[in-house]
Amino acid sequence: MALTSEISPYNPQWPLLFTAENRRIAEGFGAELIGTHHVGSTAVPGLSAKPEIDILVVVSEHINEMARSEFMRTLGYVRGTDLSAGHHFYRRDVDGVRTHKMHVCVAGHGQIARMLRFRDLLREDCTIRKQYQDLKLRLEANNRGGIAEYLAHKAPYIDALMNMHLGD
Repeated sequence: MALTSEISPYNPQWPLLFTAENRRIAEGFGAELIGTHHVGSTAVPGLSAKPEIDILVVVSEHINEMARSEFMRTLGYVRGTDLSAGHHFYRRDVDGVRTHKMHVCVAGHGQIARMLRFRDLLREDCTIRKQYQDLKLRLEANNRGGIAEYLAHKAPYIDALMNMHLGD
């Protein structure tokens, strides 16, 4: 069973794709929008990644969710299952290939700091970046259960790393 897309070498176009998509989505959040961030592996120069742009949207609260979901649908996004209370998820596929993932979190949600810290650790430390890249490539090569299996096998590494670097 395949992942949502294949891991490929870092592409310097990824930050530009984030910027372009950021402009497209901003209007859908109105006054509740606090900020957006490029997160995930495509936000880390030099790191191989599934070419799926991860966007973290921070909002003051979740209001007008039906209108937001309708607007996002016009941009090709589908609302997924909430990942936790206050953490909404959207995905965008083009011709059956995942291109974007969007995490919409209420200000103060624990995942905001976690996603930003993990991204920053990968940007700052070439050893961690290489270990993570090697893990991802190994998991992709051995994957039989699709994206859920891939994510489940990455989680222990990420959790251990984050626990080790709490408060850095």
